[in-house]
Amino acid sequence: MQSAEIRQKFLDFFKERGHTVIPSSSLVPAGDSSVLFTTAGMQQFKPYYIGKADAQKDFGALNTASAQKCVRTSDIEAVGDESHLTFFEMLGNFSFGDYWKKEAIEYAHEFITKDMGLQIDFVSVFGGEAGVPEDKESAEIWQSIDSNIIIKKFSRKDNFWGPTGVEGPCGPTTEIYVEGIEIWNIVFNEYYSAKGGPASGGQNILQPLKVKGVDTGMGLERLVKVIQKVPTVFETDLFESIMQVVNSRIVADHIRTAVFMIADGVTPSNTDRGYILRRLLRRAYVKHNNLAPVIEVIMRHPSYDGIYTFNPETNKIISEELNKFKKTLDTGLKQVENGADPFTLFTTYGLPLEIIVEVTPVDKAKFEKQMAEHRQLSSLAGENKFKK
Repeated sequence: MQSAEIRQKFLDFFKERGHTVIPSSSLVPAGDSSVLFTTAGMQQFKPYYIGKADAQKDFGALNTASAQKCVRTSDIEAVGDESHLTFFEMLGNFSFGDYWKKEAIEYAHEFITKDMGLQIDFVSVFGGEAGVPEDKESAEIWQSIDSNIIIKKFSRKDNFWGPTGVEGPCGPTTEIYVEGIEIWNIVFNEYYSAKGGPASGGQNILQPLKVKGVDTGMGLERLVKVIQKVPTVFETDLFESIMQVVNSRIVADHIRTAVFMIADGVTPSNTDRGYILRRLLRRAYVKHNNLAPVIEVIMRHPSYDGIYTFNPETNKIISEELNKFKKTLDTGLKQVENGADPFTLFTTYGLPLEIIVEVTPVDKAKFEKQMAEHRQLSSLAGENKFKK
């Protein structure tokens, strides 16, 4: 089963069960300045969980489903292993005050075991922590569906999700593990995480939501991996043609992410989203300097045909950015060859640590110490300037 068919089967499954299928929102969140990129399928639905928007009015139903484009850079150092990616698609079903834990868990079990034909290794539930009670209800529902299923209890770190950004809906989760990886996270939004005052020590406080909601997320790439029975996401049909033109998982990941970012209007710059795009492109370039074939394969990938629209100027935007970077890199490296400290590649040319480590025989421990001292001096300079 190919990725396009798997994506469609998920959306059809929930459409048949009363969910309105909503197209993916942009990677640039609309009206949410708390995050740089869309990091979860629920992000475009945040107003519906807190009563600021009416799902019945806007969607004709209290339940929706989507395949959402997402970017997360928090796990960038893990990119290249069996399952971590910077860009991914998140399959999700959402309920705004309609069904709750029983239906959400039953839907997930049915889709995974019957429609996808997969064997669940185990499921996890929230074990209770920091004043939030253990989720006994989810455990009981899982046992009622399959008395032999293995249920593990995890802490808030693993089984409590949200919010996206500084504030927002959040709650305990139950997760499904198949072939050793977590593939589906089912969140029960029953709290609102709000900024706390002095009495909370600056920590967010949890307030009960007036309307409880279900928010689920399942990485398409991980689901495809286990269905296609391959060792990593990079052996799935989503990456197979890309890996044929570039033998680097990091390059494949970063350029795919860049292509989708540019499609949603992000351009390379020294700030915010543009800076993240710039770093991804530079990191890819130092590993592989012929990126045009990679870009072409991604933009004509059959899994995205008819679903996503790409910027026809993508190759030009990336080429112009990397031509400027090559000049900067060459100038900096000549300075190092002539005896300059590799740290000048950061202070003078703005190259990040991971690139400097790639292109010079720098002592990483020494460099990190220099970075720490630089940050401290910059902070003190800022304070002194303010005092004046």
